[in-house]
Amino acid sequence: MSKETIYRLVAVDKEFQGPSETVRVLRNVDLAIGRGESLAVLGSSGSGKTTLLHLLGTLDTATSGKIFLNDVDLSTLGGRQRARLRNREIGFVFQFHHLLPEFTTLENVAMPAFIAGMGRGEGVRLAREALEMVGLTHRQDHKVTTLSGGERQRAAIARAILLRPKVLLADEPTGNLDEENGSKIGELLVSLNNELGMTFVVVTHNPTLAGMMHRRMELRSGELYAH
Repeated sequence: MSKETIYRLVAVDKEFQGPSETVRVLRNVDLAIGRGESLAVLGSSGSGKTTLLHLLGTLDTATSGKIFLNDVDLSTLGGRQRARLRNREIGFVFQFHHLLPEFTTLENVAMPAFIAGMGRGEGVRLAREALEMVGLTHRQDHKVTTLSGGERQRAAIARAILLRPKVLLADEPTGNLDEENGSKIGELLVSLNNELGMTFVVVTHNPTLAGMMHRRMELRSGELYAH
């Protein structure tokens, strides 16, 4: 694993205004994530795991503190810059696959390329490569509604890695799968991390999945601890 840092969080706090009080979800989080590292963040529901992932993915902003990606202070980016960063540099995998039912598997996987303004031919070529990497080439022309749960999550992972982002962020990627399929998805993530050298950050309740990652941290009441 490279010692070069890709993410650096400095004294990050995140607060939400509730009906009667301010809720402090993240408290003074300091974290450095190495390029090519795989990191699992464990924690109970409400501990701040998803909030942390959203901050790393520029889907939300910190209340205070600094988050740097490749030495760029994310708080300095405007909306268009953040959207471009998400499209080109960050891949997302969620508990729910968020595939579009009216399109084929291939078309779903190619979507980030089309959003980035690539031609159809190039987008399809990249999608076929990504589907081959996740073992789903034989299902590329099928509507995603015909795929199994495990296959849909593989398609979602293929979509996330399509443009070879520097970072893949996964929020409970095995949460909707049975134990066998969950284990297969975990093994796939490990192989992709090794093969592509992307930085992986996975938030999960699943100790087996967490154990596959290089490093484990735990969020407790918004504070981050080594696990």
